[in-house]
Amino acid sequence: MLDNHQKNIATFIHLSTFSRFIIPFGNFIGPIVLWVANKEKSEFVDNHGKQAINFQMSILLYAIIIGTISIPFFIFNIFSGFDFINFNGFHDFHINIGKPSPLLYIGGTLGVLAVVGFIIELVLIVNASLKARDGVYYKYPFTINFLK
Repeated sequence: MLDNHQKNIATFIHLSTFSRFIIPFGNFIGPIVLWVANKEKSEFVDNHGKQAINFQMSILLYAIIIGTISIPFFIFNIFSGFDFINFNGFHDFHINIGKPSPLLYIGGTLGVLAVVGFIIELVLIVNASLKARDGVYYKYPFTINFLK
């Protein structure tokens, strides 16, 4: 039987990932501290702690992959056509903005994908904390199980 203390600790483990908006790497530090301090006391807390940490490590891995793929597209687009601003003396100022490169569209699509992924991450964290509050085991989708 789960008591309210175990449910609250599991809920705070998930919600502590939002500390990254205040503390660098708080999305790892918060859940790890709460999980390590309470994992021996409850299997429920241990499970939720592992899930939260695995999810944050998976999100970090996915962000590194998307960033590694998208950054070259932006760099190639910026340095490929340096002729979009022409200075023809002080009397004649022209700004030529040519047609955007397909590389910009690919990089922009990956950027939009990253924003959508961030919104999905926030929704999944809130959903996991609500499940923990209700005493239900929760498994994040798209998660690589680093801790078993």
